[in-house]
Amino acid sequence: MNYDRNALIDQLILHEGLKLHVYQDHLGIDTIGVGRNLEDRGISDGELAFMNLLKTEIYEQGITEANACFLLGNDIDIVEEELYDAHPCIDRLDDVRIRVVLDMAFNMGVPRLRNFKNMWAGIHEGDYVRASLEMLDSRWATQVGQRAVRLSSAMKTGELHV
Repeated sequence: MNYDRNALIDQLILHEGLKLHVYQDHLGIDTIGVGRNLEDRGISDGELAFMNLLKTEIYEQGITEANACFLLGNDIDIVEEELYDAHPCIDRLDDVRIRVVLDMAFNMGVPRLRNFKNMWAGIHEGDYVRASLEMLDSRWATQVGQRAVRLSSAMKTGELHV
């Protein structure tokens, strides 16, 4: 997958925020860093060892920005692999459109993103106008507001202004 990873990191920080202490997201799920879901994904023993922290310390004192970026990098790796396995066609997309679908997958998870069948049909056909309209015709778009508008526009035009 060929895209600007640093631009994706900036994009995800814009959309997800960067919080160094545990907080509850809009669904009441404990979260830290750049959208790391502590209930579903958690923090692995290897990640805890790398950060030289105990799980209790994360809840009590939080993490550093460097640790948040470390976790984000791991999350991006996981989402890339899951998304590519589900839709190998993303390898044919340009930088901006790859970042659009990665951003969506990061936000809602690949299983939910798979349900965007009409968006994926548009992507497979190279009909990015259709794909962008299908993105907006979803409960997800209602939930994330401007993020959906920004990503839909980027899917349509191939340009993303963060």
